Amino acid sequence: MTFSWNGFRRGLQQTIPLAFSVGAYGLLFGMLAQKAGMSLAETLLMCLTVFAGASQLVATDLWQSPLPVLAIIVTTFVINARHLLMGAALHPWFKSLKPHQAYGSLFFCADENWAFSLASFQKGEKDLAFLAGGGFSIYTFWFTASWIGFTGGQIIPDPRVWGLDFAFTAVFLALLVSLWQGRGDLWPWLVAAVAAVVTHHFLPGKGYILVGAFLGSLVGAWRYGNR
Repeated sequence: MTFSWNGFRRGLQQTIPLAFSVGAYGLLFGMLAQKAGMSLAETLLMCLTVFAGASQLVATDLWQSPLPVLAIIVTTFVINARHLLMGAALHPWFKSLKPHQAYGSLFFCADENWAFSLASFQKGEKDLAFLAGGGFSIYTFWFTASWIGFTGGQIIPDPRVWGLDFAFTAVFLALLVSLWQGRGDLWPWLVAAVAAVVTHHFLPGKGYILVGAFLGSLVGAWRYGNR
């Protein structure tokens, strides 16, 4: 395993198509942030420091005066708790890295480049900077698209009319194709999907993301242990 600029550049280049799709809901976030009353500086600072699309979109729903800081923190934690499982999935490869390489890469770990990098590592990619390169590509598109979306928010009254709210879902559906390794993946995916839908139906909030990810991972681990 290596960690080089060549791997970083390769990850950046190969993730550009995904980054374009992330830019679509970056536009949506910028528009919603503008309509929620956030300033441009607040919007861009959130993009630079949080870099978590789902929780940023939810934060626009909670943005009001006085600011419900605790509710935003708890919601952000619940939505992003899946990163605990995503980090665990990377451990077999990243355990050999120096701390600044591993944690620096994980800052740029979004769902899209995580899934794409994981599939690449499983197919033989040996350079672990691939993840950081892909994440930097998405980070750049996310920031730029949010800026454009905020500026254009006054032009488009309701971005959902343009279908931009579906971009987030479309990206994840496309990512499933690259992660599919055969019929063995079917049961973990089904369990995760059913658990998420059922939890969403009966419980408020975004806990369904964590429940679906956790139960799907348990089934995946069980099947892996019984091979």
